[in-house]
Amino acid sequence: MHSHKRAHYWKQWAFYTIYAHSLTREALHSVIQAFVHCRLDYCNSALTVVTKVYLQKLQSVQNTTARMVSGVRRSKHITPVLEDLHWLPVSQRVVFKTVLMVWKCVNGVAPDYLSDLCVPATAISGRQHLRSAATGTLLVPRVRTATGQRSFAVNGPAT
Repeated sequence: MHSHKRAHYWKQWAFYTIYAHSLTREALHSVIQAFVHCRLDYCNSALTVVTKVYLQKLQSVQNTTARMVSGVRRSKHITPVLEDLHWLPVSQRVVFKTVLMVWKCVNGVAPDYLSDLCVPATAISGRQHLRSAATGTLLVPRVRTATGQRSFAVNGPAT
């Protein structure tokens, strides 16, 4: 991450910590949802293949924001706080958001450019009689690059 972007995020974080005490719990929860969770949800398909180290860094951000909203000290367990806020852990959130997008694609709720990436196995000629077609499996394209493996076209149907 570039230094000017990192400085911008630190300024935002300083804003949250300074004004968090003057907001109600509901207002702070809305601010966190709007500004922090949108960053956590960015590029979920790329996050499905990220190592645990990077997911743990994102999890620590979520834990800190959960503590800000709830007022729980750092020495207390965070799992009950996340459950109380109805927040999934980051690794489960990534899978949930990816599966939700695939469901939207299959049911025609997603934009066409995403729906075109989720092709049922029954739609391919010569595959209608395979067991994968009977189970509702989606076609997962073959890719040769690491960037291609992180794309929604691969991770979405494979999830």
